[in-house]
Amino acid sequence: MKGEQFKKRIGALKRSLSTWGVEALLISSPPNVFYLTGLKASLAFVLILEEGEFLLTDARYFEKARKVAPPEMKLELITDDSNSFLKRTIASLKIKRVGFESDKVSCDTYRSLKSSKYSLLGISHPLQKLRMIKDNEERATMKKAIEITDKIYYELLNNLDNQSELTLRGKIIDLAFKFSAQGEAFSSIVALGENSAIPHWESSKVVIEKGKPLLLDFGVIYGGYCSDFTRTLYLGKPPSDFKKYYEYVKSAWFKGFEKVKVGTPVWEIDKTIREYFHEKGVLSRFTHSTGHGIGIEVHEFPRIYFKRRASFLKKQPLIEEGMVFTIEPGLYFEGRFGIRLENIVFVEGGEGRTYSKVPMELLSL
Repeated sequence: MKGEQFKKRIGALKRSLSTWGVEALLISSPPNVFYLTGLKASLAFVLILEEGEFLLTDARYFEKARKVAPPEMKLELITDDSNSFLKRTIASLKIKRVGFESDKVSCDTYRSLKSSKYSLLGISHPLQKLRMIKDNEERATMKKAIEITDKIYYELLNNLDNQSELTLRGKIIDLAFKFSAQGEAFSSIVALGENSAIPHWESSKVVIEKGKPLLLDFGVIYGGYCSDFTRTLYLGKPPSDFKKYYEYVKSAWFKGFEKVKVGTPVWEIDKTIREYFHEKGVLSRFTHSTGHGIGIEVHEFPRIYFKRRASFLKKQPLIEEGMVFTIEPGLYFEGRFGIRLENIVFVEGGEGRTYSKVPMELLSL
């Protein structure tokens, strides 16, 4: 099955070469190399031509590449400076126009790859729309990552006493490995009390204590794919204003979720949530976008965001079968607390589906 996946993805790119006006496409970003070959490497390149494809990597990854790369893909061992090796390889193929990932390649790399024997043409996000739609195997892998995330969350609830934010984050990492994940999908956020009002708080030595909210935002990598999950709970009896705002965030999440239908613009999700928060008089407390695509990377296309500008909205995609993204509304009250709830949403059967088994109701411990 895996070989067929790679063949289909590479075939789609081959069909796009003429559209981009190039004879070959050079892929250098590690997530895109993994998507096309199954190889996770800090140094590897995929070169796609109409009549063939190459995977180039150095001795650190070459044997692994033999095991995971599609059988049709020709492997090349990089034996010296990688950019010099690439230049020689491209020149030897006698191709004149080579596309590259303009959003990923540095100016220095671009200059070092330039040659009188061929021209380079920058293509922004060449795999973006391809990676936006997850196939059955990708979605199954991500559902397993969500299952692991749920297990970690329930384990954490039994290990809150005498912990600091940092030691709790350490437990997230330990549990990720215990449950067969490959590690954190991103730097986990453990935020107590007023720290939860900072959306991307960096966990600290603050000790977990009663009488305060606790925000947990974490995810794992499993099979090369990410999960992303947030819950805000209260340690003790929550005050009435906290309960009120929690209900706002929970209601906002479900209002956004109801918009997940094939054919609906993705920005409708964010717009709906903003309109609800405006109605409740708390829109100024919602300080980030509603969500983002997720897959090999924790933040992928599309961004779930509404901007009242026609040129922006025109570029945003419609919801399609197979898309996977987060919905994560939040309200933040500086110096007091923040509340965020997040689940990954899969577009399956024409509508949104979630697979986390952790309830959205307010949990008081």
